[in-house]
Amino acid sequence: MTAYTLGDVARICGVSPRRLRYWERTALVNASTRDGSRTAFDFRALVGVRSLVGLLQGGLPLRRIRKGMDLVRERLPQVDPLAALRAWGSPPRVVVRCEGRLMEPDGQLLLDFQAAPVAAVAELPPAGEFSQRLAAQWFERGCELDGERANYAEAARAYERALELDPHFADAHCNLGAVRYNQSRRDDARRCFERAVALLPGHVEANLNLGALCEEDGRDERALGYYRAALEANPLVPDTHVSLALVYEKLGLRRTALAHWKRLLQLAPNGHWADVARRRLSAQPN
Repeated sequence: MTAYTLGDVARICGVSPRRLRYWERTALVNASTRDGSRTAFDFRALVGVRSLVGLLQGGLPLRRIRKGMDLVRERLPQVDPLAALRAWGSPPRVVVRCEGRLMEPDGQLLLDFQAAPVAAVAELPPAGEFSQRLAAQWFERGCELDGERANYAEAARAYERALELDPHFADAHCNLGAVRYNQSRRDDARRCFERAVALLPGHVEANLNLGALCEEDGRDERALGYYRAALEANPLVPDTHVSLALVYEKLGLRRTALAHWKRLLQLAPNGHWADVARRRLSAQPN
């Protein structure tokens, strides 16, 4: 069975890797692990991501998609939520296609497909949960914008708005840090990454970013500590092994560096860093 890396899925579906990692972390999409060696997406998971992207492009906010998925799992356990959800009507609403029929996510059959949709009356969630849902929407907005330099300022405002609503949103702190770094605001970036790690010590991307900043400052031993934290949190991230291999080389620990180059090739056998790993390994005496 074909397996796709996170980078493959991000490229195929037209989303940023950071956004895809967030969807995976919050169980909107599920990755499968192949042979116990690396995290990957099978074809079904790839289709799920494409379905999610289609729902968002159809005008449905992420919070309504998530609520629809939860209802489908509860009321229609035989149905794959992402495969069955549809955007219907104007303004769009979440419906489920099941056995050739359109239904509400709670299982109620829609009899008049052409009728104007009637807004559902739902009990408002508690204030804390409501703020978190709004924060997630602003986070998603930031993810849509932060890939283009011209949009950095607007992306930063979106992440800041998310953090006003949910100050404990580690992913938003990390992404805001990445934007600040790209804006050449290194001190602000560092504070964002440090806040993400304080909230979630195993945040892989924030640890990798802090390690990279330390290397830029010539603090290789400190960088190594952050890279090790990232490795402990998730040993299957190729970028972590690249960072560890490079810093171990700078520290003169070549044998340890080679072990990480080998591990990188197991996890990601193609691409620029895989080529670098092969050159490093081939240069070693037998």
